[in-house]
Amino acid sequence: MNRPAEHILPDLLRPGLALVFCGTAAGERSARDGAYYAHPGNLFWRALHEAGITPRRFTPAEYPDLLELGIGLTDLAKRHSGNDADLPRDAFDVPAMMAKIERFQPRLLAFTSKAAARAALGRPIEAYGPQPERIGTTGVFALPSPSGQARRHWDIEPWRVLARQARLD
Repeated sequence: MNRPAEHILPDLLRPGLALVFCGTAAGERSARDGAYYAHPGNLFWRALHEAGITPRRFTPAEYPDLLELGIGLTDLAKRHSGNDADLPRDAFDVPAMMAKIERFQPRLLAFTSKAAARAALGRPIEAYGPQPERIGTTGVFALPSPSGQARRHWDIEPWRVLARQARLD
């Protein structure tokens, strides 16, 4: 667990994005490499391509290039890294994340796990896919976690539904 003064990973946000992905916190490998979803067992980059969200499979180090595709990245815990179970109770800064989404107003915000969606929305997530909440003008979506630790819950189909809804072309 890490608690530096600065963010573990910088937000990849700007106005006018079609889609922003929000996870819980950077994993240890992501924190060490300085790149989102950097662990080789994480399916995030493969899922983006297989679902049709990106035209090719990006590497974690290429994450800044997602902005050119209208895609952004953030986390609920910007100053902590590690497994969700190891994070302190106050690690998630939901008001800060909500303020960023209200400020930048992406078309869609996709949580990359039910845990992230539950923490942000303050309620259990019954099903993957579109959620009834909106954050300002932003639609909300919940996805199966791409983490290797969540492999038993993995399903690419909600990612494909997100791709169709986001229409990034």
